[in-house]
Amino acid sequence: MKRLLWIGSLSYFLIGLAHVVVGSLLPVLLEHYGRNYTDGGSLIFAQFSGFLVGVLLSPWLARSFGKRRSLVFALLLLCAAEVLYSLLPPWGWLYAVGAAAGFGFGMVETLIGTIIISGITQGTGAAMSRLEVFFGIGALAMPAIASQLIALGWWRLAFPIISMFAAVTIIAWLRGSFGMLDAVLDPQEHRDNSLKRSTNSLKSPTEKVSEGSPIGNWKLLTLFIVFFFIYVGTEMSLANFLPSMFIERLGLTQAEAALSVTCFWLAMATGRLFAGSIADRYGYGVFVALSSLAATVLLCVFPLIKGTAGAFVLIALLGLGMSGIFSIALVFASKMMPGTEESTTSLLIGAGGVGGALLPLWLGNSMDRGGAVSSAWLLAGFTCILCLLGGILYALYVRKKRLQTASS
Repeated sequence: MKRLLWIGSLSYFLIGLAHVVVGSLLPVLLEHYGRNYTDGGSLIFAQFSGFLVGVLLSPWLARSFGKRRSLVFALLLLCAAEVLYSLLPPWGWLYAVGAAAGFGFGMVETLIGTIIISGITQGTGAAMSRLEVFFGIGALAMPAIASQLIALGWWRLAFPIISMFAAVTIIAWLRGSFGMLDAVLDPQEHRDNSLKRSTNSLKSPTEKVSEGSPIGNWKLLTLFIVFFFIYVGTEMSLANFLPSMFIERLGLTQAEAALSVTCFWLAMATGRLFAGSIADRYGYGVFVALSSLAATVLLCVFPLIKGTAGAFVLIALLGLGMSGIFSIALVFASKMMPGTEESTTSLLIGAGGVGGALLPLWLGNSMDRGGAVSSAWLLAGFTCILCLLGGILYALYVRKKRLQTASS
């Protein structure tokens, strides 16, 4: 299990790098090609489109070819796409390259999440939180790496760095042996009865579909989809517009305001170190409901804060409060709908990706029309819905446990 977690963590570090590399290099990339920010937005949208397709197709590819082969294919595609980025092909080609890169890291994120949730039955929350920590480290590291490479005039080398990490990750997955979990990663190669029983005991979603299906749980699944849509949309809105809000409301310089995002992500990464253990101890439903409540309270206070120090403290608390919601909610959904881990993980990550693309567009329009204060209240409104959904999901969980206790 330790080997699986370390290779999974390396993979999440890689996709953390890949998620933000285009955004980190966007100004210099647009200058090189003589393009404007609308073209840059189109490139990011092409990458997101590939990400969404990769997320949604990953269950089918995993069933058809096995999880390990599918992972290696996705990593190879990501590695090749980053190499092509570094060659600076004609601008039109970049849309296809971006879509291929997005497909690769979207598929990797979904498959590894599925493997961890379905394969690690004890301490699942801590395992998923650890992956999210490494994702956050990658997302924090790439802007720092990119800024240094830009200063040196070697900015295009940021792409081969990701290719190098992808190649190392491919070797790790190809050479890694994970004991009984090999039957989950390579089901075609493990057909004897004993390994089938081992796979069943790990609740492999491809073998134990009888426990549940997303179709049978469609009402519950819909609640989780809306929850992930709003959560990731809110998180991405904060990440994109916090500096602008700080500049408008507090009169900070661009450099000072940029620290707000760094503060937010550092708090997120720190919180993820402990979120999984807390959720494993006190319950996934309790954790999701209380974290959603904390985010709602803090974002309702945010529009009222006028001091710089107080605003930074609030953002740090917000990062801590939101740090474990994504990973723990994924685990919570899998426990509520056992036997559907593969398809459920794909749908929920996909829903989060759509929210992360659409809600920032709404918030950007709000910033243009109403300014920072009204936009902050809009974010508070998002989290109020999130809190309501978290409470409903926890109530459904309590009801399910009571019914199970009464029937046993």
